[in-house]
Amino acid sequence: MAVERTLYHSADSRSFRALWALEEVGIPYTLELLDFPPRQTNPTYLEKNPLGTVPLFVEGELRMTESAAICHYLGARYGSDGVVPEVDDPSFGAFLNYLHFGEATLTFPQAIVLRYGRLEPQERRSAQVVSDYSRWFLARARGIEMFLERGDYATGDAFTMADISVGYAIMLSQFTGLFDQLTDPVQRYWDRLRKRPAFMRATVAQRPHGRL
Repeated sequence: MAVERTLYHSADSRSFRALWALEEVGIPYTLELLDFPPRQTNPTYLEKNPLGTVPLFVEGELRMTESAAICHYLGARYGSDGVVPEVDDPSFGAFLNYLHFGEATLTFPQAIVLRYGRLEPQERRSAQVVSDYSRWFLARARGIEMFLERGDYATGDAFTMADISVGYAIMLSQFTGLFDQLTDPVQRYWDRLRKRPAFMRATVAQRPHGRL
């Protein structure tokens, strides 16, 4: 009996990582598109995910809400070609590091920039917060340059799910207005990622809801 998989997703939000990962591993899934932020625009969604966040990935009895963890799970269970290195692979440590670097270090400050620059009511916005966290992101983005000195991708010469995690943070910088301040090597890295067939399929899949 086939297992049913559903991804609850808002266009261009963190859940894009999970959507891209699903396309990379090539397994069937159902996509439920939600307006952002779903906890406000779709109150009944709280019955499915009390956190009110996206992604929510459901596979049988499994429920996952962390985008980087979903990438790891899908790559480990269904991926091929080393998208999740084996634990005895020399690149495994770098894989884990950059898988989490993409979310915890690169996406978090940009979420603050978006919130206090665009999403909060006008009276709650803060130019100082936007400036501080923009500088934070740009300083930490040097970590991307560091791994690009060793190869084309986060762990060297091969694409892994860690590149989805970091790649989404670069994608987000286009919405936060910080992309043009990234260095040429980082922008070229992004160009490689966005030309992947799975990335292009994911962008088409979410197209009905446009962008944040």
